[in-house]
Amino acid sequence: MEIKLINLTKVFVDKTKKETRAVDNFNITIPSGKLVGLLGPSGCGKSTTLFMIAGLHDPTDGRIFFGEDDVTRLSPDKRGIGLVFQNYALYPHMTVRQNIMFPLENLQVERNEALKETQAIANLVGIGNLLDRKPAQLSGGQQQRVAIARALVKKPRVLLLDEPLSNLDARLRLQMREEIKRIQRETGITTIFVTHDQEEAMSISDEIIIMNFGVEMQKGKPQDIYNHPDNLFVAKFLGNPPINTFEGEIKGNYLYFEGEKLFPKKAPNGIYHVGIRPEDFKVNDVKEGVKVNTETMEVIGRDTMIRFNAGEHQVRALVESETVVGKKEVYLTVRDDKIHLFDYESEIALRKIQDLSPEELEKARAEKRIEKQKFAEAQAIREEKTRKQRRPKKSKKESE
Repeated sequence: MEIKLINLTKVFVDKTKKETRAVDNFNITIPSGKLVGLLGPSGCGKSTTLFMIAGLHDPTDGRIFFGEDDVTRLSPDKRGIGLVFQNYALYPHMTVRQNIMFPLENLQVERNEALKETQAIANLVGIGNLLDRKPAQLSGGQQQRVAIARALVKKPRVLLLDEPLSNLDARLRLQMREEIKRIQRETGITTIFVTHDQEEAMSISDEIIIMNFGVEMQKGKPQDIYNHPDNLFVAKFLGNPPINTFEGEIKGNYLYFEGEKLFPKKAPNGIYHVGIRPEDFKVNDVKEGVKVNTETMEVIGRDTMIRFNAGEHQVRALVESETVVGKKEVYLTVRDDKIHLFDYESEIALRKIQDLSPEELEKARAEKRIEKQKFAEAQAIREEKTRKQRRPKKSKKESE
């Protein structure tokens, strides 16, 4: 089932009539049978988007299509969706079997057929032997499987997952990521997976959509986005350890930092935001590149993290341990294509800038200035709230 979101917008209005644009003119097509991750920081609009697809929020503007069907104004029960929440929302007084069967009973499916479907879906998610237990007798991972089975048993057209793994410990999260991917492959249901965890999204998604301020920042295959970020936000958001960023200059096809010549980089002369991922540093056998000492290094299994300062910036380099063993200092280099350059004003990747007209570039730069101003205003409001909360409350005597 292909899903199309056309000019989708959601504006919330508080008691003071102040408007918050949670999703802003969002246009996206989610291919049929794919698992697509909505990824972004808290407050970026990803859950709001999911809830509009589910029918839990009414869009302020725009349309939602499931295939050729316009479902924008349909109630959730008529959309043919399966929804799994972060907190599982299982009925504690019911057995696993009853929890899974509940949607079929609402649809008035004949009991023998419902029991058969329940057993089949329970087997699919790996809890076929737990049907007589109550939720309190299950582990977190098992409860999550029950929630997924309950969403799948009615054969939905679309499966929606809202941060379903955030309540699990690290080992269970890894296991359930693999299970969700397996279940989606076996059922072939178009699935939208909301998360703020980049590793989670990249590991199970066919495609990811990165959001910020209610708009799409980039869409594509996880590794393509990681290797070729469209803008500085995406570059910073993806990666653990995070990408190293600093202000650099290109002169004569070389990258300079604070006047020091670093690495060859073919690009137009100018000032840029520069991004280099830690794992893209390599130890050079010859004495070329950036010389660093290995005193501040941390061995992480087969890799070693070297930290060094470049001006006021701390830089992380993740290199193979065997290349630094027994060495007090090494020379680090980076391949030309692993040095990411972003326009200094718009923060758009240089490779994207080259496709823009002068008018489009100026518009992008103006939008970035407005975005920065809004962010600064929001930050100031948050800081003021924090200061007020930290002020000691006056006693009754002092107030009098």
